Amino acid sequence: MVTYSGSTSGTKGGSKGNVTPVNDWTPPACWYEPRSAADFSKYVEGMYNETINTPGQANYAKQSVGEFRNTYKDGTYKNYNLDKKDEGNWWVAVRDESRWMEPEAQACDKAPFWVEDGGTPPVKNAVTPQVLAELAYNRLQLPTTEVTLAPTDTTKVNLPTWAWLDKAKFKEVSVTAAINVGGLNIQSTTTAKPVSLKLEPGTTDAETYPVSGECTINADGSVGEPYAKGKSSETPPCGIKYLRSSGNGTFKLRATVTWEIAWTGTGGAGGDLPDGTFGNDQAVTVQEIQAVNR
Repeated sequence: MVTYSGSTSGTKGGSKGNVTPVNDWTPPACWYEPRSAADFSKYVEGMYNETINTPGQANYAKQSVGEFRNTYKDGTYKNYNLDKKDEGNWWVAVRDESRWMEPEAQACDKAPFWVEDGGTPPVKNAVTPQVLAELAYNRLQLPTTEVTLAPTDTTKVNLPTWAWLDKAKFKEVSVTAAINVGGLNIQSTTTAKPVSLKLEPGTTDAETYPVSGECTINADGSVGEPYAKGKSSETPPCGIKYLRSSGNGTFKLRATVTWEIAWTGTGGAGGDLPDGTFGNDQAVTVQEIQAVNR
């Protein structure tokens, strides 16, 4: 089975989320991966025994699982090819558990089949370094993009609000997908590199710095510039100016980071994958500047 390591959904600590491709591309919803003869026989026998021994199980289900078992035990194949365990592997269809109801997940509908060592599985989406890289893409967990603001909790109408990300919170993340079965050892590492930060004020009554709202990365890996005393008359390299009050509520400032994603794999394979984004909202209170006439 495919195993994953790195910054995956199982990583603890901090608030994280999955990367979203910037176009209509999606990683595979299903694929084919190898199983050893021993593992495949245990899987089929376990499924058969569970179905047969479950009280109230429908007869058609028992018949179906019985026919499936016979194909590999006493039919087209003999005893799960255990006598050929060092000569090849079974290849089975696997669906992404989070997407198994999608039409794309039903595309891998070929029954388990045997491939001799050195042979190429005659199906689309059989595990290769690139397929593993795409599966790793779907498991990248990116850090929450909460920018530091100055002023912090409450800003004023027509007052530039500085925004920045510290380089320590804004760095590359990667996931490695690997499979090691019956002499097959394939792996790929997919790496996401942050390249820009986009600010969306949460209202059309606002201006962004720069005008595009896209803040680029500094040479040291940070974004924007921390506010410091004496900079109140300067224009922030990354920030927002709100043109009206948020009233009794707040504006939802959305900060989204764009990540460039590439992969390297077994045998020197590698390349680029579609860019991805990940962002989140944070509340900003904007007040009118109160003036007192004497």
